Amino acid sequence: MSSNALELSSVSKSFGDFHAVKDVSFEIPTGSIYGFLGPNGAGKTTTIRMILDILQPTTGKITVLGQPSALLVRDRLGYLPEEKGLYKKMKAWSIIAYFGTLKGMSRAAARAKAYELLQRHGLGDFAEAKTEALSKGMGQKVQVLASIVHDPELVILDEPFSGLDPVNQQVMEDIIRDMAQRGRTVLFSTHVMQHAERLCNRILLISGGRKIFDGTLEEARRTVPRRVNIETDDDIQAVRELPEVLSVESGANGARKAGAWEIGLRDNSDPQSILQACFSKGIRLRSFSQTEASLHEVFVHLVGPDGGKSTFR
Repeated sequence: MSSNALELSSVSKSFGDFHAVKDVSFEIPTGSIYGFLGPNGAGKTTTIRMILDILQPTTGKITVLGQPSALLVRDRLGYLPEEKGLYKKMKAWSIIAYFGTLKGMSRAAARAKAYELLQRHGLGDFAEAKTEALSKGMGQKVQVLASIVHDPELVILDEPFSGLDPVNQQVMEDIIRDMAQRGRTVLFSTHVMQHAERLCNRILLISGGRKIFDGTLEEARRTVPRRVNIETDDDIQAVRELPEVLSVESGANGARKAGAWEIGLRDNSDPQSILQACFSKGIRLRSFSQTEASLHEVFVHLVGPDGGKSTFR
């Protein structure tokens, strides 16, 4: 039996002459948090809908929890769609319990679990409130809880952070971490890189329907040249001439001041070699630091600053 909760092999989707997803393959190990990243319009939602058998792929193969169709394991899946919506006249607890019964839970078990989830995630005082009376953030949390009330093995969240304020974004991150700690597998799509940096074991970057990266956060950061920031009043010509130096730019950490330099290194170069060279060449340093690339910088490096001509933030 495969150790992967989800497998896609050479999956493509076309709508007439438009190719929304182009030959995408990846695997999600059981128990991991997997970020599905990219700009708006990259093909993330189309891929998720194919995984869930809402759309059929034009070509390729999808395996969900060991089965060839998500429909065969629907009660073991949780799904939060990109288009959020709640039954306005239903109470918070009842809408969560209702979705639990749709996934095979008894009414009593679904009700008890709904109250437990609301209490655990800070909405216990609003269990009896109608969803139309809830704030947007509260309503979104209710919808997330409705998608996981049956304790699914694989949870797919499409843009779960969209529209949430910072406090509720933190709550959403806590919910995702809690699921992973209990051995569940979480796939969430987003075009905001910071959430993936804090949460994910692995990430997939997609742009223009194509996979451009699949791997760990460390592997992603290694796609961007490593950088060293130094400050000195001395001439750094000797540093410029080092074979491991790819570029030298004025300014460190965004600062534009005299004697501050940002040094880009070639692949597999050791940043400490710059420090050693400065000592050996008599370059006196006021400061020395190494800079790690952010996922935003990784994306821009791999796709370009326009994000594949899609909206990116």
